[in-house]
Amino acid sequence: MDRTDEPLDAGTAAGAGERPSAGPPIPSMDEARKRRILNRLRRLEGQVRGLHRMVDEDRTCQEVLTLLSGVRSALDATADAVLEHYLETCSTDLSVGGEDDVQELLRAVRLARG
Repeated sequence: MDRTDEPLDAGTAAGAGERPSAGPPIPSMDEARKRRILNRLRRLEGQVRGLHRMVDEDRTCQEVLTLLSGVRSALDATADAVLEHYLETCSTDLSVGGEDDVQELLRAVRLARG
């Protein structure tokens, strides 16, 4: 099996369970926000399973690409929600300003944008 064909699970996915080496840990989210993000992620899981099924069933490229586009948009929206939380909570620690703080904010935006 080619390395790209290996199944990934939450424990083996790139970056899963690992804390990034730069930046402070993310403070806890309020329950409502956490619930919204987890619901988004559950929907994404279902969409990705649907993609797998569509490829397995030899569906048309147009159908697969349409769902891929939706998955990408949903991932971007989820990243935006996490980035919003970061900016609302973590950026208050950066109120002093300075080059390091600007670089930290830029890293977070780049991570969210992929």
